[in-house]
Amino acid sequence: MQWTSEQRSHALLNLRDKNVVTIGGGTGPFALLSTLKRYECAITAVVAMSDSGGSSRRLMDELGTLPVGDLRQALVALSRKGLLWREVFTHRFGDNGPASGGGKPLGGTSSSNYPGISGHSLGNLIITALQEINKGNLLHAIEDAQQLLDTAGKVAPVTLTHAILCADLEDGSVIEGETVIDTRGEKNPGPLSPIKRIHLKEPVSACDEALRAIRRADVIVIGPGDLYTSILSNFVVDGIAEAIRASDAQKVYVCNLMTKRGETDGYRASDFVRTISEYLGGRVDRVVVHDGVFPERLRERYANDGQYPVEPDPAELAKLAPEVVIDSLLAVYHDTYVRHDSGRLLQAIFTPAIYIS
Repeated sequence: MQWTSEQRSHALLNLRDKNVVTIGGGTGPFALLSTLKRYECAITAVVAMSDSGGSSRRLMDELGTLPVGDLRQALVALSRKGLLWREVFTHRFGDNGPASGGGKPLGGTSSSNYPGISGHSLGNLIITALQEINKGNLLHAIEDAQQLLDTAGKVAPVTLTHAILCADLEDGSVIEGETVIDTRGEKNPGPLSPIKRIHLKEPVSACDEALRAIRRADVIVIGPGDLYTSILSNFVVDGIAEAIRASDAQKVYVCNLMTKRGETDGYRASDFVRTISEYLGGRVDRVVVHDGVFPERLRERYANDGQYPVEPDPAELAKLAPEVVIDSLLAVYHDTYVRHDSGRLLQAIFTPAIYIS
């Protein structure tokens, strides 16, 4: 699809003064939120809370907190404070001491001088400290972080209860923990049994702020992000799928650019959409799918990790959603990895249906 200036202007007009809710986790929504904040709309990012690895895992184990890594990424994406504050919240202490990125440790110190912070994200530590200042109240901590970063919207955790994600596999086995599910394709070179379904080990209730945002939304954008660990992990929280179904908002699903080994091997675009509909208990109103050229060198690089471009299948997609937008949406970053082009993605999400062919 070749977007005209008229379509672009109508997309931006359709975005103005809208209540926009994004649902996801990880790095998927980052570019979308970073671009949305430039426009006159009210944004709420509903964020997955099943992360079980890295800095978040250590803080959970040591302090009993909820995972804050995805919250941090959404806060940084929405920040209007400037580069310095974004760098502060994204800084990660290296294994060789407080310097990050392999730099020389400050003052000649080593990791043995800072055993508690090596590998931690400074943003995670700040949010955890704000939670402690607010006597354990995570929502108040998020409000303070939003004030520090002068965010262009709100961030709402999907739940305020520790959620343990589990996956039932086709071979009858069960794996537990978001990080285990997320990384099993990287850690197991052999054949992998497909995911049959995901669920939470124990039921958890949705955060009221997330439900309120969904009820008041004009547009709900689902994805992009890892299908099971970043997106559907939200839908299995009690009340979320029901709230989305009941909402009068336009529901838009942004399909991934690549499959992911261990999660979506062999999936075509319709497989992603069909799975979303199954967990949602209803269909989405619009599906956005990439169809364009992938640089061959990047195809090979991703193929080495068991990842392949998601194939659009328009005939099947048309059976699953009333509006299907298939366009070239690819952006290449640092000549090494692919993401959605955020500007073209916004057009695909918000252009009125009468301008889509």
